[in-house]
Amino acid sequence: MLQGELAMFEAPKSDYLVPFDGSFRVRNAATMPNGGDATPRLRKSIRRLDKLQRLLYASDKHSVLLIFQAMDAAGKDSTIRSVMRGINPAGCQVFNFRRPSELELDHDFLWRTTIRLPERGRIGIFNRSHYEEVLVVRVHPEILDGQQLPDPVDQGSIWDDRLESICDQERHLAQSGTVILKFWLNVSKVEQKARFLARLNKPDKNWKFEYADVVERRHWDDYMAAYEQALNATSRPWAPWYAIPADDKPRMRASVAELIVDALSRLDLKYPQASDELKDKIGQIRRELDQT
Repeated sequence: MLQGELAMFEAPKSDYLVPFDGSFRVRNAATMPNGGDATPRLRKSIRRLDKLQRLLYASDKHSVLLIFQAMDAAGKDSTIRSVMRGINPAGCQVFNFRRPSELELDHDFLWRTTIRLPERGRIGIFNRSHYEEVLVVRVHPEILDGQQLPDPVDQGSIWDDRLESICDQERHLAQSGTVILKFWLNVSKVEQKARFLARLNKPDKNWKFEYADVVERRHWDDYMAAYEQALNATSRPWAPWYAIPADDKPRMRASVAELIVDALSRLDLKYPQASDELKDKIGQIRRELDQT
């Protein structure tokens, strides 16, 4: 644990917490979550999160950044929708990051997510993120050819360099009061196949399917290696990764919600106190309101 502001936030303990010592192995990570009935767990967490979000907004001392990464069909969209249900929209922002635009490619790889970081008092959610640059791009390094990087690009060091840049930025954000929680929704290859087939078998779900998703399954082992390296390199006490089993969506959502509530509960969130000047005028204000 670092001194100073970082001491105000400590990564919630969990069976799914990615260790900080580089020992995480994908092959040992569960894809089926544990825990009891998910419905009451999720409802309880949503009620608590609603109260904590109001405190977060009022206290205006911290921001919260939630990052979701996963293979296709793991349930990122539905998890965000379910967990944040009932939260005041004024205090929450959700951003999806897909293929970079020309403008984004004219900046460094962290620029497009940096300009969308949440301000104090708000919860920011990244559905995919800057981590795509050490996941998808690492699996498909030919993408680097279109990123207008200075020549030559050393593929022997660029991934470690990018991971180091991410760590440096996350530590800076944490020191400035941002609570960072990162969730890898770990769906099995077998379950992903079942969900793809379900999308094909339901006409109202066909729009979600892209042939490219099937093509990416051919690179499954490469993606697992990239995730393992990224999570080990960037899971820190002030910016932890959680490898959430994703083969059971209800329990996955409940686990994510509980971790967010646990993290916010660790902050010293308080409603602001009225100024002495306002306290002195409260009686006068009451009298004026009684007369109108």
